[in-house]
Amino acid sequence: MLSTDLLAFYRRVSQQPLTVVDVETTGHRASGGCRVIEISVLQATLADGIQHQQTHLVNPQVHVPEMITRFTGINQAMVDQAPLAEEVWHQYVPLLQTGVLTAHNLAFDYAFLRAELDYLNIAFSRSPEDQLCTVILARLMLPDLPSRSLPNLVQHFQFPVGHSHRAEADTIACWLLAERLLTEVQNESDEALLPRFAQQWLPLGDAAAIFGCSGKQARSRLEKAGVSPRLVGRHKTPMYQRSTVERVFLEQAEPTQLSWL
Repeated sequence: MLSTDLLAFYRRVSQQPLTVVDVETTGHRASGGCRVIEISVLQATLADGIQHQQTHLVNPQVHVPEMITRFTGINQAMVDQAPLAEEVWHQYVPLLQTGVLTAHNLAFDYAFLRAELDYLNIAFSRSPEDQLCTVILARLMLPDLPSRSLPNLVQHFQFPVGHSHRAEADTIACWLLAERLLTEVQNESDEALLPRFAQQWLPLGDAAAIFGCSGKQARSRLEKAGVSPRLVGRHKTPMYQRSTVERVFLEQAEPTQLSWL
């Protein structure tokens, strides 16, 4: 999306109920057999604040790696004493199907939600228009911060939450972040917000999405326009500033591409 489209999207989202979710898991890959061992869901609106929250440990009857215990504080005994997965998930399906599904790094949580419900033969899908990732929003609204990890953002804003990497605390932290940033989206003018958006640094894949082409084609188009990336991190990841990508897109766009903007 272009910045103007993003602003319209976030302004619409800011008027809707949010369903904020966080899961703690036995590993990083939902497709690799890792399972959810804790879930928390919070429902809130900017107008009325938090209206409901519930949290459960979950027993998927699998081993909890020691690394996960060190990271979350959730051990095997806690999981073994928790309700079985099928007992827990049926309580959460109605909540997860309402409001704008929100999480910090939503792609991670969403993949696990779908995998867990698939184990129970429950189809679960939310449209992109009903999804909000606060990592993506933070990158857009806070381009100057060195990190948009949730613990670092909690520290930056001094949010009053508990231990990170537990579902209940992380869900509250995610809500407080969404509340803060979406309130700014509601209250600040286009003239204030769009220059902030323009400062965002995009990976090649996101730049390609703006152009509507492959990464290789996007790189070629940017190179032809004289744009060189900033190489970031140990792996020298190429990053492009949003303002530059959008300028090149608009300069190179055919009239038919511009007709829908």
